[in-house]
Formats: sequence, structure tokens, C-alpha cells
Amino acid sequence: MQRYDSAPSVVPDELAAVLRKAEADRSPVEPLTRLHPGLTVAEAYAVQDANTRARLAAGEQLVGRKIGLTSQAMQRQFGVDQPDFGVLFDRMVIADSGVIRTGELIAPRAEAEIAFVLGKRLYGPDVTADDARAAVSHTLLALEVIDSRIEEWKIELADTVADNASSARVVAGPAIEATPELLRDLKDEYVEMSVDGRRVAAGAGAALLGDPLEPVAWLARTLYAYGVGIEAGELVMAGAVDAAVPLTPGSTLSVRSGRLPALTATVH
Repeated sequence: MQRYDSAPSVVPDELAAVLRKAEADRSPVEPLTRLHPGLTVAEAYAVQDANTRARLAAGEQLVGRKIGLTSQAMQRQFGVDQPDFGVLFDRMVIADSGVIRTGELIAPRAEAEIAFVLGKRLYGPDVTADDARAAVSHTLLALEVIDSRIEEWKIELADTVADNASSARVVAGPAIEATPELLRDLKDEYVEMSVDGRRVAAGAGAALLGDPLEPVAWLARTLYAYGVGIEAGELVMAGAVDAAVPLTPGSTLSVRSGRLPALTATVH
């Protein structure tokens, strides 16, 4: 379990409780960077970690990690200049052809992503994309539902980091074996997301830091600073290939590409 240090002026457990209540009540709060001007990214990760520990204590299971803001489109959309990461829990995962229940969320948006399942632990200060390629056992398309416990998505980087990288739900498509050839070519894999048959977002794997395995390597290096690795069996979301789109109840979403199995989800 990662532990992050914070400045004495920021009490991670208190801010974490504010975000948990906002999620439970579906009532967003002011940006934490407004409540605590000068909130740093390191302090924000301490807040995120406090909520991770609270969720684990409540019986939730950590099943993976998400990497956010890995494409220029997403960085432009949210006005940031670097990736971030969050934690995926079992209750967040929705099976292919499942239902996304917006009544459980605040202001959800959907992203089309490439994801991976690790076959062995990935840990170290100098992990490369090739190391990540060697550690991956399966790959899949995924649809991430992001949501913000911060009012009107008025977020700076520290706000979204504290808010578990704005994670909410993940629709996981069918996973297939990650052959060396497939992993090598994923940077050219063109991924499309459609709503009721109309394309709303699209991009190639190269949108993710030039290679979808680069974000995975970045995550491993970043987690190493906290003594944490990406464990075998964990799901890793490499980031959105294009900007996020709002969810509309009654619609059907699909994510497709040339070589990875498609997925669908219905929005209620």
C-alpha cells in the first residue's frame, strides 16, 4: 500500500472524508485547491492514499490502476501538463455489455482506452516501455467512466489527483493474449468510441505518450518512489486516446478497434 507524505497544513484524512461524502451524497464540493490554496500534487496523492486505505478497510478490493491525462487531448481538456494515476477497486468494474448507472454518479464522462493485464510484477526506478511489454500478459479495450467530486469539473491537477484521478467506473472488454507482435503494433491501433452508432471520439495508441506501454512504464517508475509495484494480475488503464464525452441516459456506447475485441455498455 502506498503512503504519501503531506505538509502539516493539509490533513489528508480530513480532505479524503470530504471527497468520500461528496461521492456518497452525489453532492460535489469546492475545488480542494480553493479550500487549500497551494495544495501540492504530493499532498494530493496523500489525500488519495487516505481514501485508498479507507476503501480497503471497508472491504473493497484493489484490482488495478488507472493512468490519466496521458494524451494531449485530455491534457488540453483539463488544462494540465502531466499524467496522473488513481486506484481501481472491484466495485468500479462493469462487465462488457453491462450497465452504467448515472444515478450513482455526479457528472460522468466516458473515455475510450487501451488497457493491460500484467502477467508479472513491474517494479523499479528505471522501468521502460520494453520492460512493460515483457510484463503484460493480456490486452483489451476499455471504457472508463470518469466523474468529479469537484463541482463543475473545475479542477487543477492537484484536485483530480486527490479525487483518485477522477475515477468512477470501468467497462472492461474481452481480454486477449498480448503477443509481442500485437504489443509492438498497439501504437498504431486506431480506437473509436461511438454513442448510438455515431462516432464521438477516436485516436491511435500513439496518442498515449507515443506508445500505450509508455504510460505503464511511467506508472511503475512513479510508484517505485513509494515502494509500490504494479502487481501480477492487476488491470492497468493506459489512458484515453481522445477527449472525454458526457454520458446521456438511454444511450448505448461502444468502443472498437481493428485488432482488439469490441465492447458495449448501456447508460441508464
